[in-house]
Amino acid sequence: MLNLVASASWESVPTQPLKQHRIIAAIDLGTNSLHMVVVKIDPTLPAFSIIAREKETVRLGDRNLTTGELKPEIIQKAIAALGRFEEVAKTINAETIIAVATSAVREAPNGKDFLHRVEAELGLSVDLISGQEEARRIYLGVLSGMEFHNQPHTIVDIGGGSTELILGDSNEPRSLTSTKVGAVRLTSELITTDPISNTEFQQLQAYARGMLERSVDEVLANLQAGESPRLVGTSGTIETLAMIHAREKSGVIPSTLNGYQFSLKDLQELVNRLRKLSNSETAAIPGMPDKRAEVILAGAVILQEVMTLLGSESVTVCERSLREGVIVDWMLTHGLIEDKLRYQSSVRERNVLKLANKYHVNLEYSDRVAKFAESLFDQTQGTLHHWGSDERQLLWAAAILHNSGHYVSHSSHHKHSYYLIRNGELLGYTETEIEIIANLARYHRKSPPKKKHENYQSLLTKHQRQMVSQLSAILRLAVALDRRQIGAIAQVQCEYYPQFQQVNLLIFPSQSDDDCALELWSLDYKKGVFEEEFGVKLVATLEKSNVANFS
Repeated sequence: MLNLVASASWESVPTQPLKQHRIIAAIDLGTNSLHMVVVKIDPTLPAFSIIAREKETVRLGDRNLTTGELKPEIIQKAIAALGRFEEVAKTINAETIIAVATSAVREAPNGKDFLHRVEAELGLSVDLISGQEEARRIYLGVLSGMEFHNQPHTIVDIGGGSTELILGDSNEPRSLTSTKVGAVRLTSELITTDPISNTEFQQLQAYARGMLERSVDEVLANLQAGESPRLVGTSGTIETLAMIHAREKSGVIPSTLNGYQFSLKDLQELVNRLRKLSNSETAAIPGMPDKRAEVILAGAVILQEVMTLLGSESVTVCERSLREGVIVDWMLTHGLIEDKLRYQSSVRERNVLKLANKYHVNLEYSDRVAKFAESLFDQTQGTLHHWGSDERQLLWAAAILHNSGHYVSHSSHHKHSYYLIRNGELLGYTETEIEIIANLARYHRKSPPKKKHENYQSLLTKHQRQMVSQLSAILRLAVALDRRQIGAIAQVQCEYYPQFQQVNLLIFPSQSDDDCALELWSLDYKKGVFEEEFGVKLVATLEKSNVANFS
């Protein structure tokens, strides 16, 4: 098993008392069920051990067939289950609960309304994540529970609404894919007979194969000559198949399924048996978990098609997956992991820069804008605003990407930037964070945020809208400070006079003989939004010296 161990020489061992163990809960709102894992993090390693698990079968994927919306009674059941999970987490003294929602909520027209209700009724913030981001966190979860020895592994995670296929070798993931085939989805869409008819069974197989081909092709395209990756399977479907296999082959279920293997041949035999059984007969199989019986055949067929397409003779079970990956991701963003997974800690930064390169952004220019934005943010923090490091990071991303819309057209490029960022699969961020970054970029010029704007409306809370309004006002000034895109201004200094409700912006030029007239004109032109947002008057003056004295 991979211990997430930070490398440290003896000189850097702290002399102060070690931090106490930290307790964190992670909730996954899946298509078939809601799961929570509570872990104890040992900050000296750092590694984590699971101290509690909770599960509730809430079929979020059982949506209204006409509208595709989540059903009211299921929303109610989900909120009740989440309330119970919260109580358990509080009882175990969890310091924080991280919750993520996947395909069922992602695809439902009222998915965001549901998450809004969860926050309003329980005070629980749930992050909506994309299929690719889900795959990335599954990869982190598997890496925390299984040693890859730098050898390539393919991971398959079969959920209720989607199947993730991942290729990695314990470093950067080589391929992250998500396909809209899942055990609940295929059961509800393709199976109407009980036991399944031959026609429906053949349709089920053909549909699963057709949908999975693209993901499998991507995995195979990222393999190097001579590589033959081991297949690792995660999720309830694969664990159930492993339990049935173990019980039938050895008469006992192992205490842990982590590392348990079964072959494609054995899986094919099991699929052929399951297709002949009715739901009630399947439910009677020893060890069949409650409510898994009706969807196990579709899940088994998905696994069978994945193994056949990949040419994998066997699959190895890993009990860690998305929930544990959410924990690992939290540890990374809070600086608790170095060494083995250090490449992952900068996943956000690298993906922003990757998107910037894709859209031919002038990075030298956007980096200057980002530095101005961060400087203005830092100097006005605690006086004009009270945003923290998380919001600062979103401002940085928006500053780097604000001009990406030029890739489409110069005209209305701020609007194009919004769509490119919104649909750019920025890994490491939740859907809400991507929406905020896209909105910040959208409002770096022209009209300030307005309620009638569709993109501004898609921000769920007043808190998020205020963040976009205030931070985009800061971004506007940062853009103005490099109007000629030549780095004419070396730095800026903010002086706030609350008694006059005035901010003096001292501008220090890079060249002492440069009057920075265009930058000063641009600041004057753009400052209105900033002044209105923060209720201040902004006065910009050019300093003779080109070095700011911050002492």
